[in-house]
Amino acid sequence: MRWRGVPLDVLLAASGVSLDLLTTANAGDTPSLPAASNIPMALLVGLPMGLVRHRPLLVTLYLAAFLAVTDQLGSFTSNTAQILLCVALGVAGYRARPRATSMAVAPAIAATALNLAGSDSPPTANMVVYAVLLPVAPAVLGSYLRSTAERLRERDVTPDALLAAGGVTITVLTTWTSWHSGGQPVWVAGLLAVVGGLSLGVARRLPGLVLVLQGVLLVTADAYLKDAVTTCLILTLIAIGVFAMRVHSWAWTIAAYLTGCLLGAIAMVGDDTEITAFRAGVLMSVVATPIAIGRYLGMRRAAVAAERLRGEEAARAAVAQVRADQLAERERIARDVHDIVAHHVGAMVLRAGAARYTAPDGPVADALDDIREAGHQVLQDLRDLLDLLRDPDRQPDLLTDPSDVVREAAERMSSAGLAVDLDLDPATDHAPLIARASAARIVQEGLTNVLKHAGPGTRVRVCLAASPEGMEVEIRNGRPPTTVERLPSSGRGLAGMRERVRALGGTLSAGPDGDGGWVLLAHLPARPASGMTQDDVSTPACGLGNALRSRA
Repeated sequence: MRWRGVPLDVLLAASGVSLDLLTTANAGDTPSLPAASNIPMALLVGLPMGLVRHRPLLVTLYLAAFLAVTDQLGSFTSNTAQILLCVALGVAGYRARPRATSMAVAPAIAATALNLAGSDSPPTANMVVYAVLLPVAPAVLGSYLRSTAERLRERDVTPDALLAAGGVTITVLTTWTSWHSGGQPVWVAGLLAVVGGLSLGVARRLPGLVLVLQGVLLVTADAYLKDAVTTCLILTLIAIGVFAMRVHSWAWTIAAYLTGCLLGAIAMVGDDTEITAFRAGVLMSVVATPIAIGRYLGMRRAAVAAERLRGEEAARAAVAQVRADQLAERERIARDVHDIVAHHVGAMVLRAGAARYTAPDGPVADALDDIREAGHQVLQDLRDLLDLLRDPDRQPDLLTDPSDVVREAAERMSSAGLAVDLDLDPATDHAPLIARASAARIVQEGLTNVLKHAGPGTRVRVCLAASPEGMEVEIRNGRPPTTVERLPSSGRGLAGMRERVRALGGTLSAGPDGDGGWVLLAHLPARPASGMTQDDVSTPACGLGNALRSRA
């Protein structure tokens, strides 16, 4: 037993005891029991309700036996036992299996019949019907709630509003002239009429409960307000039709049909009514009509839902096919890139390696070693890129730390002739990996651009700094020492850097610094976000002024 359920069990037990104490508060002595026994009897009948959630069948059998005993003793506690027996049967129907519940219903019917039967009067048909319905109804209701109709997914409340408005219109217009004819106050009859009509507004969502409510109103009207019986029967038939539309189980549909026939018989058969086969057939046909309509509408609704599901599956299949085509195209591009680029780069690496063994030590040998190492690195990066093209869901493996990539790029460009001054903030090691990797690629591309456009001998300052807002990358080169012949350029380097920074939600600026040099500034946010503006970028930690901010 879970501790979190104990307060509910205690509440159930206390409610059972309190109910009996209220019903027997003014009870005196009986031939078999004195008035002082009321409290012990209340404890005996109410305390077992604390176990009804965990042992509903056992509690049901106990209450059935207790009902039989208290009825024979003439105790007023038998009334409480009858009420709690119905509650226990409902819980048993909800929690236990149908076969076990049916085994508990039989002794409950026997105990109820014994309680309803008088000592000096023979059993009547009504007594037998009530003795069967009192235990069976809660058990069936509990079983229905256990296997209730599927949840209505429609958000349109227009049908519900129309049902509620139609129900209220029917009940009020057809019964308002007879509200004063019963023994109850007029407001009671009017309230029941309005509630009965409004309940149809939730019939599509709670079909079983609304059917039970309409049945109770029909039986009540048959006993206390005869003029409203026909109206209640119409509402009951509507509830049966909605029940048949929403509940797809034939077993529950048959149960609703039999319930409708029983309620129709209560409403249409009087003491002086002659029962014939023709009238019985008419009654059965009247009840079968809303069920047939409801089943038809339910089948149409299921067909529409199935068609919508097939459409959604077809759409998903089309998206999957488009994705498969895209993957196939990416794989084809990967093969072409491998065939074209990898072949030529591999040949360059092999030729550089062969030339290195024949070249003497010196600047030429160092250049050949650098070409060979750069070629190996290009081939490795190319393989990683091709793997990513073939499998977009695969996360790229960053085997090299981005800080090491920056230092390697600075050393490589220094060996190529640039005077590189690297200022790498140790706090950048705590920045997000995606920002650090992007910063490393920006440094590589920026230094390459300086070498191509400014030439060897140019002094370059590279600064990487971290802040709570993200990372700042600054690459500033001075005036070229001599006139250089610029190397061929595709013009895609700066555009590629902008795309990389924009994908992270950052900013990038590049342009002359006013002293004959060039400066590149990139801001990479700690948390990539869409819709960032230039005003969101803080002052760079590398020391650039506000003039560069306006170029971002």
